[in-house]
Amino acid sequence: MLTTFKSAACADILMFGQVAGELLKIAGKDGEATTGIITVAQLPEAIARLKAAIEADRARKEPSPEDDEAAQEAGKTGMAAPVSLAQRAFPLLSMMEESLKDDTPVTWGT
Repeated sequence: MLTTFKSAACADILMFGQVAGELLKIAGKDGEATTGIITVAQLPEAIARLKAAIEADRARKEPSPEDDEAAQEAGKTGMAAPVSLAQRAFPLLSMMEESLKDDTPVTWGT
């Protein structure tokens, strides 16, 4: 299932439902809801929560030279590399920041 995030501040964002649900939970929303809204008043907290989760994820997964060598040997580089939370969250985080600047909410639906 796909989830579409919408805002008058920027273009729509499509995400797989599971990823969208995970990001919504991090932002303080019900990840199981098929539709919803992040109001302008809720955007600062949602942005802060996403940024904190991204930083925590980066801190846990800080690669070492040994990790890079192991990933290359296992063939988990380039297109086969796992997608990080930061990569998944960036489009939604960007939308939220633009929406806050334009004083407009972010909505989602399936």
